[in-house]
Amino acid sequence: MGLIAPVLVGPAARIAAAAEAAGLDLGGLPVEDAPHSHAAAARAVALVREGRAAALMKGSLHTDELMAEVVARETGLRTERRISHCFVLDVPLYHKPLVVTDAAINILPDLETKADIARNAIDLCCALGLERPKLAVLSAVETVTPRLPATVDAAALSKMAERGQIEGGLVDGPLAFDNAISHEAARAKGLASPVAGDADILLVPDLEAGNMLAKQLQYLAGAEAAGVVVGARVPIALTSRADGMRARLASCAVMRLGAAMRLTRHGGAAALGEPPGR
Repeated sequence: MGLIAPVLVGPAARIAAAAEAAGLDLGGLPVEDAPHSHAAAARAVALVREGRAAALMKGSLHTDELMAEVVARETGLRTERRISHCFVLDVPLYHKPLVVTDAAINILPDLETKADIARNAIDLCCALGLERPKLAVLSAVETVTPRLPATVDAAALSKMAERGQIEGGLVDGPLAFDNAISHEAARAKGLASPVAGDADILLVPDLEAGNMLAKQLQYLAGAEAAGVVVGARVPIALTSRADGMRARLASCAVMRLGAAMRLTRHGGAAALGEPPGR
């Protein structure tokens, strides 16, 4: 489909055997030979640092193996931001795409980490073509109460956005899930907010809440999902072994748009080193 120009990284003999077993012709695709999965993750990250790749996509290795190389302080792909994960969901009953973050990387994010999660998600939505994405900071209720620390963080994030500490989007919270995605629920609770009922992004309190929410939307609401890691020097498609072909293609498309925005913002491919061949 022309979405990506793949460079395959891993044990060359195993890659060739897998292609043969699947009846696929690799057609002369470049293969970077690596003896095992740890070495493959390190080599893939090195390809980015050398300017030979503008994005990463997880293959048949554990997420921890890949991300350990991505976040390595001396040889990884860190930026000034915390790295986070976004599910980009096409939910049949919602009127537009919906992003859930962070459901895969940051387990119990503090306020500073949540601010970076918000910034990363807003940047991704801008790459997807939204001019000013609306971000709802979720909690169990829409009122601020110290007994629920997530509501206090949500209020702080909203004020940070007002003061220009989080740019590019509209941020409001705390919002419960119902009034974040339903105008009727927001009106019933007397909420006057440009985000309530029309959120583009749902920022969850912690990884467990986000992971359950995203998978409920997939398995109970029939949502199609793409998964991408943001906040690193390049976007990283992070698909599950249970994901089908459509999820992987969607992740490639989101990854490509994110990569294009990073290259534009940082002065073209030269920002990553020598330009890729394609």
